[in-house]
Amino acid sequence: MTCPGGRVPRFRESARCECPGGGQPARVSGTSTNEKADRKTRVTVLVALAANLVIAVAKAVGGLLAGSPALLSEAAHSVADSLNEVFLLAALHRSRRPADRRHPFGYGKERFFWSLLAAVGIFVMGGCFSVFQGVEALRNGAEEKLSGYVAGLIVLGVAFLAEGISLVRALHQVHKQGGAAQGMRDPALRTVVAEDGTAVLGVTLAMIGMALHMVTGQVVWEASASLAIGVLLVYVAYRLGREAMGQLIGEAADPEASARIRALLDAQPEIDSVEALFTMKMGLDSLLVAARVDLVPGLDSERVEEVAVRIKRSVATTVAEADQIFLDVTDRPTEEARESPAATGERGGA
Repeated sequence: MTCPGGRVPRFRESARCECPGGGQPARVSGTSTNEKADRKTRVTVLVALAANLVIAVAKAVGGLLAGSPALLSEAAHSVADSLNEVFLLAALHRSRRPADRRHPFGYGKERFFWSLLAAVGIFVMGGCFSVFQGVEALRNGAEEKLSGYVAGLIVLGVAFLAEGISLVRALHQVHKQGGAAQGMRDPALRTVVAEDGTAVLGVTLAMIGMALHMVTGQVVWEASASLAIGVLLVYVAYRLGREAMGQLIGEAADPEASARIRALLDAQPEIDSVEALFTMKMGLDSLLVAARVDLVPGLDSERVEEVAVRIKRSVATTVAEADQIFLDVTDRPTEEARESPAATGERGGA
């Protein structure tokens, strides 16, 4: 079925035929925003921010008093984490803005953008500074101050407790949101878990390095701890940055969701074949679905419109996050139509 001039029609949900050039493709909006989950994530981020701000000051003071490169590396780590929490709060706020004329698909991808900045912050402010501190300690040594080192170890003990509480809070939220498979989909929550887990491990390395330095008098132990913290942070930043980049430039839906959509389209008696199916995540709970389908011969204009509306609603029901659904009806040449599955009776056609 074609519009005047031989062009293939596209259809809006309002059941009105519209040819290319006559307006925008159909859109179905059916996915509600998970504001409750966002509120919980915001509380988790705020808890982590408060902990990191207090710990960063304590580590910096302890590091200067003790002349400890490992403790100063941990201070840089906490400063980086604090800045990253600010980025994550911006992501939670800005990604929920409604669509407008300038951004018709909404602002969901801002969540991925701010998460990418957080990864860069971990790399530059945490990883690079820690490596620098370790190299400087190996080159120039570090002055031992026993009383300062004792204070530093106490600071690290308090930091370990605070970071552990923040990590438990984040892991609890992940569990409440469906476990790792579902909870870790949120880049903000995923970043908090990675930061807190890395912080707990980093504090442990710093304590071991400082203790061995005090016992042996060899700065190499503490310098090695600082280098290890730096390498750990660079690795975590790389993993977080790679995931955020993939989502930001356009990541397809999960294979399971794509398979459900294709199976639904294949099961429609009016669809002769699915020529192409494209999906892209537009946000945490927003998915764009674009399908190019060939309909069975003999459907009139009104029938095609009804079918298009029904299929789009079915897709939105099957995959809850699919809130941007586009159907493009292809027009096969007559020779190909005669050999189609419907025409030969393979899918119940004439």
